[in-house]
Amino acid sequence: MIPDEDAPARPDLIKRDFTSPLPTCKLVGDITYLRTREGWLYLATVIDLCTRMVVGWAMSERMTAGIVVEALERAWRRGYVAGNAIFHSDRGSQYTSRILARWADEHDVRLSVGRTGSCHGNAVAESFFGTLKNEMYSLRTWATREDARNGVIDYIERRYSRNRPHSTIGYQVPAKAMDAFFERTKPAAESAVDRHGCEGKMAA
Repeated sequence: MIPDEDAPARPDLIKRDFTSPLPTCKLVGDITYLRTREGWLYLATVIDLCTRMVVGWAMSERMTAGIVVEALERAWRRGYVAGNAIFHSDRGSQYTSRILARWADEHDVRLSVGRTGSCHGNAVAESFFGTLKNEMYSLRTWATREDARNGVIDYIERRYSRNRPHSTIGYQVPAKAMDAFFERTKPAAESAVDRHGCEGKMAA
C-alpha cells in the first residue's frame, strides 16, 4: 500500500468523543485478525457511533488498504455514510494510504485519526472486536477462511446488528435504532443531506 505522503497530517476530529446525536455522520473503523487452520483472515469494519450498528465490513487473507475501502464502500452503498461524515481510525498504514484518501475525497468523507500509541484512541472499534471474539469466534476452531467468513457475516448481520441489544444506546438493537431514526426524520433528513450532508442534518 502507498502512503499518502503529500497529504497534510490528519487531525483527530473525534477526540475520544465516541458519541453522535445522528446516524451516518460519525463512523469508526479498524482491522482485526482471525485465526483459521488455513491461516489468518483479516476483518475490517465500519461502525456508526450513533447507533453502534456495523454498517460496513470486508474480509481478506491479506491486510491491505483495499479491505478498508471495501468496508467503507459497502457502508456508503447502503446509505450509511452521509456527505461530510467523519471516519475515524488509528494511524495504521491501511488508514493513511493514498487509496483511502482518494476514496474519502471522492465521497466527501473527512478522515480522522487517533493519537499514536493510545489504547483509547479507537475504543469503540476495539470493543466490538472483543465482543465478536468472546461471543462467537473464540468458541470454536475454524477450519477454513470461508467457514470463518460465513460465521462472521452471520454474527454481524443477523445477531449483532439486528438482534443484540446494545447498552450504549439504551439497550436498543442497533439496526432498529437506525431504522427508527430514518422513519422518524425521513423528509427533513433527506432534505438536509441533499443540501449540506452532516452539517445540514445537525441543523435540521
